[in-house]
Amino acid sequence: MNVHIIMWIAFWVIVAVALFIDLAIMNKHHGKVTIKEALTMVSCWVGLALLFGLAIFLTLGSAKGVEYLTGYVVEYSLSIDNMFVFIMIFTYFAIPAENQPTVLLWGILGAVVMRFIFIFAGVKLITSFWWMMLIFGGILIFTAVKMVAKGEEDFDPGQNIAYKMLKKIMPLKDDYHGNNFFVRDAGKLFATPLFAAVVVVEMSDLVFAIDSIPAVLSITQDTFIVYTSNIFAIIGLRSLYFLLSGMAGKFPYLKYGIAVILAFVGAKMIAAHWFHVPTLLSLGVIVSVLAFSIGANYIWKPQEK
Repeated sequence: MNVHIIMWIAFWVIVAVALFIDLAIMNKHHGKVTIKEALTMVSCWVGLALLFGLAIFLTLGSAKGVEYLTGYVVEYSLSIDNMFVFIMIFTYFAIPAENQPTVLLWGILGAVVMRFIFIFAGVKLITSFWWMMLIFGGILIFTAVKMVAKGEEDFDPGQNIAYKMLKKIMPLKDDYHGNNFFVRDAGKLFATPLFAAVVVVEMSDLVFAIDSIPAVLSITQDTFIVYTSNIFAIIGLRSLYFLLSGMAGKFPYLKYGIAVILAFVGAKMIAAHWFHVPTLLSLGVIVSVLAFSIGANYIWKPQEK
C-alpha cells in the first residue's frame, strides 16, 4: 500500500480517537475546566500533533516534516487570535459553561469540512494560476494591517451576517434548553441561542479560513501536509479555548506578533515566483516572532484594565 494512503488512514484514525477522548473528558467535567486542566489538555493535543509530525518526518522525509511543523505553528498561532473572538461570541450569547463544549465541537466539525473544501480548491488554484499567490499574499498583508489598526474589541457577534439571516429565517428563543439547538413551543419551531452561537462560530471560522489557508499555502502546496497541519491545529481548539478564556487579556502583544507573521507569509507568497524562502528559515522567523510577542508581556508589562 502507498505510504501516502497509509498516512491518510492513520491521520483519520488518530483524529477520530482523539476527538472521542476529548469529548468524553469534556462531558465528565460538564464544560467546567480549570486553567491547569486546560493546560494539560492543550499539552496533550500539541504533543499528539508533534508525534504525527515525527511520523511524517520518518515516512515522507525531513523536508515534508519541516513543512508540516511550519504549517502547524502558523495555524496554531492564528487559532490563538481566533479564540479571543470565540470568547466574545460566547459572552454575547451568555452561553453557560456546560453548553460551551457542544458549540465548540460543532464549530470544529464544521471547520474540518470547510477546510477540506477550501484547501483542495486553494491548491488547485495555485497550481493552475501562479498569480493566485499574489492575490493570497495580498489578502494576508491586508489582514495583518487591519489586525493592528482594528482590535478584536470592535467585533460584534450581533452584527454577524449569518446571525441576522438566521433571525429572519426562523424565530429565536431567549432561553437555553440543555444542549438542544431547536425546541417546539405551541407547535412552532424555535432556534435556541445555542444554535445561533454555532452559526456565528461557523461563519467566523469561514472568515478565518480565508486568512489561514493562504498562510499555509505559502509554505507548501502538498494537500496532505496543508490539511493535516490545519486539522491538528483546529481539533485542539476546545481545550485551547478554556485555557485562553482564563487568561484573556494577559497577552496583549500577541496580536501584533500574529500580524507580523501574517505580513511575513504574505510577502513570502508574493515573492515566491521570483525568490524562494527556505521553509526552515520561515519556521525560525515564525517561532521567533511568537516567542518575542509573548515574552514582551514580561518585559513591558501591560497596565491592568
